[in-house]
Amino acid sequence: MSRSAHPAGPRHADVLPEGHYTAPPTDLNALDPKVWAGTVTRNEDGVVSVGGIEVSRLAEEFGTPAYFLDEADFRARCRAWAAAFGKDADVFYAGKAFLSRAIVRWLKEEGLNLDVCSGGELATALAAGMPAERIAFHGNNKSVEEIERAVEAGVGRIVLDSFQEIVRVAHIAQRAGKRQRVQIRVTVGVEAHTHEFIATAHEDQKFGIALAGGQAAEAVRRALKLDGLELIGIHSHIGSQIFDMAGFEVSARRVVQLLAEVRDEHGVELPEIDLGGGLGIAYTSEDDPREPHEIAKSLTEIVTRECEAAGLRPPRISVEPGRAIVGPTAFTLYEVGTVKPLEGLRTYVSVDGGMSDNIRTALYDAEYSVALVSRTSEAAPMLSRVVGKHCESGDIVVKDAFLPADLAPGDLIAVPATGAYCRSMASNYNHALRPPVVAVADGDARVIVRRETEEDLLRLDVG
Repeated sequence: MSRSAHPAGPRHADVLPEGHYTAPPTDLNALDPKVWAGTVTRNEDGVVSVGGIEVSRLAEEFGTPAYFLDEADFRARCRAWAAAFGKDADVFYAGKAFLSRAIVRWLKEEGLNLDVCSGGELATALAAGMPAERIAFHGNNKSVEEIERAVEAGVGRIVLDSFQEIVRVAHIAQRAGKRQRVQIRVTVGVEAHTHEFIATAHEDQKFGIALAGGQAAEAVRRALKLDGLELIGIHSHIGSQIFDMAGFEVSARRVVQLLAEVRDEHGVELPEIDLGGGLGIAYTSEDDPREPHEIAKSLTEIVTRECEAAGLRPPRISVEPGRAIVGPTAFTLYEVGTVKPLEGLRTYVSVDGGMSDNIRTALYDAEYSVALVSRTSEAAPMLSRVVGKHCESGDIVVKDAFLPADLAPGDLIAVPATGAYCRSMASNYNHALRPPVVAVADGDARVIVRRETEEDLLRLDVG
């Protein structure tokens, strides 16, 4: 395969038109450990490996595009979160980030609980053997059928999201002869420092029951009166991809204030609070996420301090890291198809995937890193935009990055930190086939979610 250099766009820039970087990196072959999974390395020939297997071999065996998940890294992150919070708190992995039967088995083995938000996620959890009492069921519009299945299975908690749902769950539980453990999700009026589409605690959005105007207090009153419900606590979630703990502090203060009001009015101290998830990860070298033990220490201190001020016993804390566990553990491997320089602007690098396997750039203006992983290169950096093969100008995988100027068709490039919200939000746009998820560990690679086939598409098309 030819490695001849292609005419390139700008090779460096002080300011990019819409960009993230201000200057090219000093070493295009370097792999920042902040954004790559734990076992990812590059050998002397420049070929990247994960779990002891080179990406060239992985591409040959499993094809591209494909998600490769570092199982050892995933398990290590599970253990780190469990250890950080200890036995006096609960860690619920947020299944919406990425869920499969293999993931459920790993969570079960590593001692984590599981948060689901649909009937399909619940079915996956139960099919893989997650004990129902370790499952929490979320969602702003759970169907009657979903609630019935959750109650019948004996899930550990259902998070109530509306006044209608309070009555609906109580009725279903009572009809089944059960008393369902529930939490009430409240919106605490916090503006999280994140994209507006993933900020979830301000009042003008679809989730939860507002603290403002006494609505949350009224929800508590109603839940405490219903025989089919056992109200165990309050739930809040302020958003996703958050690095600043200030929002959690405000949220915890307001939730504890509600707990104090419940105690004063009803003589009941609710035993649990769930502070949600949304902790950020490093998608680029400029991101600086906190370690689990730092997060645990900070959240525990916030809740303890606020409870002491309110004269309450500190409740049991739950958190829901999904992205923070699975996000950094996987990368997406692509093959370069075309390299198209635009003089004075940038070079467009088209790959064999795109917005069907990673919608986040188009949806949230998300930023990612990218690297040439099938060889080393000493070529100058070229300002690049990695794009997909879909019929949309917004089909962008990495908006602005520097890649070697000798990048050529057939090269393999990889985008790290794609373990969360990529496969789970993948689509069949343009009838694309959703990529496989391949778990890699100790020199062994196995498919945990297989690649779709044309037969899969046609099987659903019954017209």
